[in-house]
Amino acid sequence: MNAPTERPSRRAGGRAARQALRAAPLAEDLRPVRAGLEGGTYAPLTEAGVARIHQAALDALEQIGLSQAPQSGIDAMTAAGAILGDDGRLRFPRALVEDMLAKAARNITLYGQDPKHDMLLSGTRVHYGTAGAAVHVVDVEKREYRESTVQDLYDAARIVDRLDNVHFLQRPMVCRDIPDNLEMDLNTIYACVRGTTKHVGVSFTEPSHMAPSFELIHMLAGGEEAWRARPFMSNSNCFVVPPMKFATEACQVMEACIHGGMPVLLLSAGQAGATAPAPIAGAIVQAVAECLAGVVYVNAVKPGHPAIFGTWPFVSDLRTGAMSGGSGEQALLSSGCAQMHRFYGLPGGTAAGIADAKLPDMQAGWEQGISNVMVGLAGANMVYEAVGMHASLLGFCLESLVLGDDMLGQCQRCVRGIEVTEDSVSLEVMRSVCLEGPGHYLGHGQTLGLMQTEYVYPALGDRTSPKEWAEIGRPDLVQKAIRRKNQILSEHFPSHVSAGTDKAIRERFRIHLPREAVMGR
Repeated sequence: MNAPTERPSRRAGGRAARQALRAAPLAEDLRPVRAGLEGGTYAPLTEAGVARIHQAALDALEQIGLSQAPQSGIDAMTAAGAILGDDGRLRFPRALVEDMLAKAARNITLYGQDPKHDMLLSGTRVHYGTAGAAVHVVDVEKREYRESTVQDLYDAARIVDRLDNVHFLQRPMVCRDIPDNLEMDLNTIYACVRGTTKHVGVSFTEPSHMAPSFELIHMLAGGEEAWRARPFMSNSNCFVVPPMKFATEACQVMEACIHGGMPVLLLSAGQAGATAPAPIAGAIVQAVAECLAGVVYVNAVKPGHPAIFGTWPFVSDLRTGAMSGGSGEQALLSSGCAQMHRFYGLPGGTAAGIADAKLPDMQAGWEQGISNVMVGLAGANMVYEAVGMHASLLGFCLESLVLGDDMLGQCQRCVRGIEVTEDSVSLEVMRSVCLEGPGHYLGHGQTLGLMQTEYVYPALGDRTSPKEWAEIGRPDLVQKAIRRKNQILSEHFPSHVSAGTDKAIRERFRIHLPREAVMGR
């Protein structure tokens, strides 16, 4: 008896149709995942819990206050209504905090160098990106760590520029090959901005570096006026040293950024059990109090200046005191912080995606995936350190960055949730298939029509059967990531900074990246 031919032919035709659909480009608003999907469906804190944390934070500001503000900050905040005690601590009456919350900027836009990468921080719109200050790069082929360089930073920026699900680049590593701090700050700006057209976040080591840094930024932007119209860079500012102290020099940097038109991330990064209370709720209270002090500070200097409420408390492994950024407690802590951002209605950011694992392995996968999806579902506007970060922030891995794009695609699909419409409940389609049709949905127009808009497909992740996997050579995921990394770095050299501008910058500043490195020669 001859084998039937109709069914295999129909399946092959269906597969060809599906492959053609998947290969066709989609308009941005039709993609199944994209920057700014709305989260907020996950709430680890009860309404009563949120209210209690808010009241406790106000009590901490009014009764404990913060010390060590620079004189310029003291002057601005006391003029607004803060009280400087004989003990040198600034205390913040409830009425002052509420007044400054009313003045604080909402619905802010962080601009990309290319407008298609602009990010509206509003409500529970979620964006994922890099961040951190890793001092090592993970060499997955040698299974070892080495010091990070400016070339590594530029390479990370170029890779981020090609990853759809990584929406912004905040400097993820330190240029350890540049010992001079001013040159390091300037080269960090250059490497990040030269490597991607997405929004860039950086830090500055000293207040005296701000004038030359803004000079470089204005050159990259095409002048100060162009920069102020579309500031494509924000300052990640650790303006506090937990517990409850201002970081004097960082505050002076923050003031310079405010006057220079640069958005600021008000970053409070206490460590539960060490520099923050051990209870998860207590760590949130302190982070919220410190960031509320930052809201007062910013709006006392310039009402309505764009600032991100950056509650970033971390978790300790209380057996050793070591940071455990990949823990379930960290995921809860960051998600609770995101919920507080929603309570205040402020643009907010927090950390997720940190792996304690040293390599991109199974441990890294669960640590990165769990926290990223939880914080996204909680509705954080900016999810920092979401990809590439290992060893509890000590190591950054370019292969993990590539793999993280797949992971973040799945996280964003969870954030997007389930749309229930008359079409999506599919009653008429069910009737047609079950009563009139072939008894399956494989070739149905609805199935083909939703392949790209309802479902996300990994670029590197493997979904073949064991038989197919063996037939194609048993591909290894990390090896695929290495090949993809090398492909991007051999082909992608962003050219949005003109040759003339680049030449002028190199004549004015000592740029450590060779011209050939950014030209692809």
